[in-house]
Amino acid sequence: MPYLTKSAPEPEPLDCRVLTAALDLFVEHGFHNVSVHDVQKESSVSIGSIYKHFGGKEGVAKALYYHLINEFEEMVNAVLEDEMTNRERCNKIIALLFEYSETRRNIISYMLHSKHREFLPSEPPICSSTPFIMMRDIVLQGIEAGEIRNGSPWVVAASIFGGAIRLIHLRLDGLIDEPLTNLYDEHINCMWQGMSGDISLESKDYKSSTN
Repeated sequence: MPYLTKSAPEPEPLDCRVLTAALDLFVEHGFHNVSVHDVQKESSVSIGSIYKHFGGKEGVAKALYYHLINEFEEMVNAVLEDEMTNRERCNKIIALLFEYSETRRNIISYMLHSKHREFLPSEPPICSSTPFIMMRDIVLQGIEAGEIRNGSPWVVAASIFGGAIRLIHLRLDGLIDEPLTNLYDEHINCMWQGMSGDISLESKDYKSSTN
């Protein structure tokens, strides 16, 4: 099973093997270029079992989508459990996204880079999912607490997280050669300077937070 912070159980259950195989195939070859037989071969699970558990390739993609949304939600919840300011929470979420872009590349690619509406048209866009709502709530709470500049939560949240997600896209596309973890400090400082104009702001180091 593709997890952000947990290890897959041993032995890996049938559904876990299917989702793990599907993730790698969908990211590496594209959803439309992958067949159920490809998933079957990669996961060593019978075609009948895949149809029984998921109803076909679209069902596999949908199950993977919601599984990974849950993984992201757990990540944001873990950040919320830490004693820190809302501004620091924004920094830590970005640090984790940068780290997972290097260590869990296919998960990040499927969640933040794949065009889900092309193959899951009936599912809501990723930006309306629970973890992204939670991220905007963090920004709103920061605004209300005076930690983050006042403005529309949509605009401010896009200013805080949008640049980081764009860097992730560039990294996944191979346009950035350097690991994003190496660019974290510069990005955070540029982001907050752009938000407030305060050139003395310093980033908080969370780069080893998941070790």
